[in-house]
Amino acid sequence: MMVVTRIETRTDVNKITLPSIDDVSGESWAKLAGKKIFFGHQSVGYNIIDGISDVMNERDCIKLNVLESHKPAVFDQPVLAHSQVGRNTDPISKIESFVDIMDAGAGRKVDMAFFKFCYVDIMRDSDPQKIFDAYSAAIEDLKERYAETRFIHVTVPLRSAPKGAGKNLKQSVKLLIGRPGVLDDNMMRQRYNKLLRDAYSKTEPFFDLALIESINPDGFRCYAVKGAEKVDFMASEYTEDGGHLNAEGRKKIAEKILIILAETANSI
Repeated sequence: MMVVTRIETRTDVNKITLPSIDDVSGESWAKLAGKKIFFGHQSVGYNIIDGISDVMNERDCIKLNVLESHKPAVFDQPVLAHSQVGRNTDPISKIESFVDIMDAGAGRKVDMAFFKFCYVDIMRDSDPQKIFDAYSAAIEDLKERYAETRFIHVTVPLRSAPKGAGKNLKQSVKLLIGRPGVLDDNMMRQRYNKLLRDAYSKTEPFFDLALIESINPDGFRCYAVKGAEKVDFMASEYTEDGGHLNAEGRKKIAEKILIILAETANSI
Protein backbone atom coordinates (compact mmCIF):
# COMPACT_ATOMS: atom_id res chain seq x y z
CA MET A 1 0.00 0.00 0.00
CA MET A 2 1.39 3.39 -1.01
CA VAL A 3 1.74 5.97 1.76
CA VAL A 4 1.14 9.44 0.35
CA THR A 5 2.34 12.67 1.90
CA ARG A 6 0.40 15.49 0.33
CA ILE A 7 2.31 18.34 -1.27
CA GLU A 8 0.70 21.72 -0.74
CA THR A 9 1.55 25.14 -2.08
CA ARG A 10 2.43 27.58 0.68
CA THR A 11 3.46 31.20 1.10
CA ASP A 12 6.46 32.58 2.95
CA VAL A 13 5.80 34.54 6.12
CA ASN A 14 8.13 37.34 5.04
CA LYS A 15 6.66 39.92 2.70
CA ILE A 16 8.75 40.85 -0.35
CA THR A 17 8.80 44.43 -1.60
CA LEU A 18 9.62 44.77 -5.30
CA PRO A 19 10.68 47.97 -7.10
CA SER A 20 7.72 50.14 -8.08
CA ILE A 21 7.12 51.53 -11.54
CA ASP A 22 6.04 54.76 -9.82
CA ASP A 23 9.67 55.32 -8.81
CA VAL A 24 10.93 55.52 -12.40
CA SER A 25 11.47 59.12 -13.47
CA GLY A 26 10.04 60.78 -16.55
CA GLU A 27 13.61 61.36 -17.72
CA SER A 28 14.25 57.62 -17.58
CA TRP A 29 11.13 56.85 -19.62
CA ALA A 30 12.20 59.43 -22.21
CA LYS A 31 15.63 57.83 -22.45
CA LEU A 32 14.07 54.38 -22.85
CA ALA A 33 11.81 55.66 -25.64
CA GLY A 34 14.91 56.51 -27.66
CA LYS A 35 16.40 53.02 -27.54
CA LYS A 36 16.30 50.13 -30.00
CA ILE A 37 15.31 46.88 -28.30
CA PHE A 38 14.67 43.33 -29.45
CA PHE A 39 12.67 40.74 -27.48
CA GLY A 40 12.40 37.12 -28.65
CA HIS A 41 9.67 34.89 -27.24
CA GLN A 42 6.71 32.58 -27.80
CA SER A 43 3.21 32.61 -26.27
CA VAL A 44 3.93 33.99 -22.78
CA GLY A 45 5.93 36.69 -24.51
CA TYR A 46 2.77 37.82 -26.27
CA ASN A 47 1.14 38.02 -22.83
CA ILE A 48 3.98 40.30 -21.71
CA ILE A 49 3.68 42.48 -24.82
CA ASP A 50 -0.06 42.83 -24.14
CA GLY A 51 0.82 43.79 -20.57
CA ILE A 52 3.19 46.48 -21.81
CA SER A 53 0.35 47.89 -23.91
CA ASP A 54 -1.87 47.84 -20.81
CA VAL A 55 0.71 49.79 -18.82
CA MET A 56 1.30 52.33 -21.59
CA ASN A 57 -2.45 52.91 -21.87
CA GLU A 58 -2.43 53.91 -18.20
CA ARG A 59 0.77 55.97 -18.25
CA ASP A 60 1.26 58.70 -20.81
CA CYS A 61 4.90 59.08 -19.77
CA ILE A 62 5.80 55.67 -21.27
CA LYS A 63 5.96 55.98 -25.04
CA LEU A 64 7.42 52.94 -26.77
CA ASN A 65 7.12 52.07 -30.45
CA VAL A 66 6.14 48.40 -30.15
CA LEU A 67 6.35 46.42 -33.40
CA GLU A 68 6.35 42.70 -34.20
CA SER A 69 9.41 42.17 -36.39
CA HIS A 70 13.04 41.09 -36.29
CA LYS A 71 14.06 42.51 -39.68
CA PRO A 72 17.19 44.67 -39.46
CA ALA A 73 15.44 47.65 -41.06
CA VAL A 74 13.03 47.95 -38.14
CA PHE A 75 15.97 48.98 -35.96
CA ASP A 76 16.65 52.10 -38.01
CA GLN A 77 14.35 53.85 -35.52
CA PRO A 78 13.77 53.67 -31.77
CA VAL A 79 11.64 50.59 -31.25
CA LEU A 80 10.69 47.73 -28.96
CA ALA A 81 10.62 45.03 -31.62
CA HIS A 82 9.59 41.51 -30.77
CA SER A 83 9.11 38.24 -32.60
CA GLN A 84 8.88 34.52 -32.08
CA VAL A 85 12.14 32.61 -31.74
CA GLY A 86 12.67 28.88 -32.15
CA ARG A 87 10.21 26.14 -31.31
CA ASN A 88 8.46 25.37 -28.05
CA THR A 89 9.88 22.35 -26.16
CA ASP A 90 13.23 22.89 -27.95
CA PRO A 91 15.28 25.43 -25.97
CA ILE A 92 18.37 24.99 -28.15
CA SER A 93 16.33 26.08 -31.18
CA LYS A 94 15.45 29.30 -29.36
CA ILE A 95 19.08 30.02 -28.55
CA GLU A 96 20.05 29.41 -32.18
CA SER A 97 17.16 31.51 -33.51
CA PHE A 98 18.10 34.45 -31.28
CA VAL A 99 21.72 34.24 -32.42
CA ASP A 100 20.61 34.11 -36.06
CA ILE A 101 18.52 37.27 -35.60
CA MET A 102 21.46 39.08 -34.02
CA ASP A 103 23.79 37.95 -36.81
CA ALA A 104 21.32 38.90 -39.54
CA GLY A 105 21.77 42.57 -38.66
CA ALA A 106 19.98 43.29 -35.41
CA GLY A 107 23.12 42.79 -33.33
CA ARG A 108 24.83 45.75 -34.99
CA LYS A 109 21.86 48.06 -34.41
CA VAL A 110 20.10 47.29 -31.13
CA ASP A 111 20.90 48.86 -27.78
CA MET A 112 19.32 46.00 -25.83
CA ALA A 113 18.34 42.44 -26.70
CA PHE A 114 16.92 39.48 -24.85
CA PHE A 115 14.78 36.41 -25.25
CA LYS A 116 12.95 34.13 -22.89
CA PHE A 117 12.33 30.43 -22.73
CA CYS A 118 8.80 29.13 -22.20
CA TYR A 119 7.89 26.89 -19.30
CA VAL A 120 7.52 23.97 -21.75
CA ASP A 121 11.20 24.30 -22.69
CA ILE A 122 12.37 22.97 -19.32
CA MET A 123 10.51 19.98 -17.91
CA ARG A 124 11.22 17.19 -15.44
CA ASP A 125 13.32 15.24 -17.97
CA SER A 126 15.39 18.27 -19.08
CA ASP A 127 19.06 18.81 -18.34
CA PRO A 128 19.27 22.34 -16.86
CA GLN A 129 23.07 22.38 -16.91
CA LYS A 130 23.21 21.47 -20.61
CA ILE A 131 20.67 24.16 -21.50
CA PHE A 132 22.47 26.75 -19.40
CA ASP A 133 25.84 25.87 -20.92
CA ALA A 134 24.41 26.31 -24.43
CA TYR A 135 22.78 29.60 -23.48
CA SER A 136 25.86 30.99 -21.74
CA ALA A 137 28.21 30.02 -24.58
CA ALA A 138 25.95 31.72 -27.12
CA ILE A 139 25.50 34.89 -25.06
CA GLU A 140 29.20 35.21 -24.26
CA ASP A 141 29.98 34.91 -27.97
CA LEU A 142 27.37 37.54 -28.83
CA LYS A 143 28.75 39.89 -26.19
CA GLU A 144 32.17 39.70 -27.81
CA ARG A 145 30.88 40.32 -31.32
CA TYR A 146 28.34 43.02 -30.39
CA ALA A 147 30.04 44.86 -27.58
CA GLU A 148 27.71 47.87 -27.78
CA THR A 149 24.59 45.77 -27.16
CA ARG A 150 23.33 45.06 -23.66
CA PHE A 151 22.02 41.51 -23.39
CA ILE A 152 19.41 41.05 -20.68
CA HIS A 153 19.11 37.65 -18.99
CA VAL A 154 15.64 36.28 -18.17
CA THR A 155 14.73 33.39 -15.89
CA VAL A 156 12.45 30.70 -17.28
CA PRO A 157 8.80 31.14 -16.19
CA LEU A 158 7.01 28.79 -13.82
CA ARG A 159 3.67 27.07 -13.74
CA SER A 160 1.00 27.37 -11.09
CA ALA A 161 -0.13 24.48 -8.92
CA PRO A 162 -2.93 22.41 -10.46
CA LYS A 163 -6.43 22.99 -9.21
CA GLY A 164 -6.87 21.21 -5.91
CA ALA A 165 -3.18 20.44 -5.35
CA GLY A 166 -2.70 19.50 -1.72
CA LYS A 167 -6.43 18.86 -1.32
CA ASN A 168 -7.09 16.34 -4.04
CA LEU A 169 -5.43 12.98 -3.37
CA LYS A 170 -5.07 12.07 -7.06
CA GLN A 171 -3.26 15.31 -7.88
CA SER A 172 -1.00 14.90 -4.85
CA VAL A 173 -0.02 11.40 -5.94
CA LYS A 174 0.76 12.71 -9.42
CA LEU A 175 3.04 15.32 -7.96
CA LEU A 176 4.85 12.76 -5.87
CA ILE A 177 5.40 10.03 -8.46
CA GLY A 178 6.21 12.30 -11.40
CA ARG A 179 3.13 11.88 -13.57
CA PRO A 180 1.74 15.00 -15.21
CA GLY A 181 1.96 17.74 -12.60
CA VAL A 182 4.09 20.77 -11.98
CA LEU A 183 6.29 20.06 -8.99
CA ASP A 184 9.10 18.20 -10.75
CA ASP A 185 8.86 20.49 -13.81
CA ASN A 186 9.17 23.59 -11.64
CA MET A 187 12.06 21.96 -9.79
CA MET A 188 14.00 21.64 -13.06
CA ARG A 189 13.12 25.22 -13.99
CA GLN A 190 14.35 26.35 -10.59
CA ARG A 191 17.65 24.55 -11.10
CA TYR A 192 18.15 26.29 -14.44
CA ASN A 193 17.19 29.63 -12.91
CA LYS A 194 19.72 29.18 -10.10
CA LEU A 195 22.46 28.63 -12.65
CA LEU A 196 21.40 31.80 -14.48
CA ARG A 197 21.14 33.86 -11.28
CA ASP A 198 24.53 32.69 -10.01
CA ALA A 199 26.17 33.59 -13.32
CA TYR A 200 24.57 36.92 -14.17
CA SER A 201 22.18 38.46 -11.63
CA LYS A 202 24.80 40.49 -9.77
CA THR A 203 26.81 41.70 -12.74
CA GLU A 204 24.57 42.17 -15.80
CA PRO A 205 21.03 43.30 -16.70
CA PHE A 206 18.76 40.63 -15.27
CA PHE A 207 15.01 40.11 -15.28
CA ASP A 208 13.89 37.53 -12.73
CA LEU A 209 10.59 36.57 -14.33
CA ALA A 210 10.24 33.42 -12.23
CA LEU A 211 10.70 35.29 -8.96
CA ILE A 212 8.10 37.90 -9.86
CA GLU A 213 5.61 35.23 -10.94
CA SER A 214 6.04 33.52 -7.58
CA ILE A 215 5.18 36.60 -5.49
CA ASN A 216 1.43 36.88 -5.01
CA PRO A 217 -0.48 40.19 -5.03
CA ASP A 218 -0.07 40.47 -1.24
CA GLY A 219 3.71 40.27 -1.56
CA PHE A 220 4.30 36.72 -0.35
CA ARG A 221 6.29 34.07 -2.21
CA CYS A 222 4.48 30.89 -3.29
CA TYR A 223 6.22 27.54 -3.15
CA ALA A 224 5.84 23.83 -2.49
CA VAL A 225 8.14 21.60 -0.48
CA LYS A 226 9.69 18.36 -1.64
CA GLY A 227 12.09 16.91 0.88
CA ALA A 228 14.28 19.76 2.05
CA GLU A 229 13.79 21.83 -1.12
CA LYS A 230 11.42 24.74 -1.56
CA VAL A 231 10.15 24.80 -5.14
CA ASP A 232 8.74 28.09 -6.43
CA PHE A 233 5.33 28.17 -8.12
CA MET A 234 3.57 30.86 -10.09
CA ALA A 235 0.97 32.56 -7.90
CA SER A 236 -2.45 31.26 -8.96
CA GLU A 237 -3.82 34.82 -9.15
CA TYR A 238 -1.77 35.47 -12.31
CA THR A 239 -3.08 32.69 -14.56
CA GLU A 240 -6.25 30.99 -15.74
CA ASP A 241 -4.66 27.88 -17.24
CA GLY A 242 -1.67 27.39 -14.94
CA GLY A 243 0.95 28.74 -17.34
CA HIS A 244 -0.09 31.74 -19.42
CA LEU A 245 -0.53 35.15 -17.84
CA ASN A 246 -3.98 36.61 -17.27
CA ALA A 247 -4.69 40.36 -17.22
CA GLU A 248 -3.38 40.78 -13.67
CA GLY A 249 -0.31 38.65 -14.27
CA ARG A 250 0.69 40.21 -17.56
CA LYS A 251 0.43 43.73 -16.15
CA LYS A 252 2.58 42.87 -13.14
CA ILE A 253 5.26 41.25 -15.28
CA ALA A 254 5.14 44.10 -17.80
CA GLU A 255 5.64 46.72 -15.10
CA LYS A 256 8.68 44.92 -13.75
CA ILE A 257 10.29 44.33 -17.13
CA LEU A 258 9.77 47.99 -18.03
CA ILE A 259 11.65 48.93 -14.86
CA ILE A 260 14.58 46.73 -15.92
CA LEU A 261 14.54 48.20 -19.43
CA ALA A 262 14.54 51.74 -18.03
CA GLU A 263 17.41 50.92 -15.66
CA THR A 264 19.39 49.38 -18.51
CA ALA A 265 18.71 52.36 -20.78
CA ASN A 266 20.05 54.67 -18.07
CA SER A 267 23.28 52.67 -17.89
CA ILE A 268 24.05 52.90 -21.62
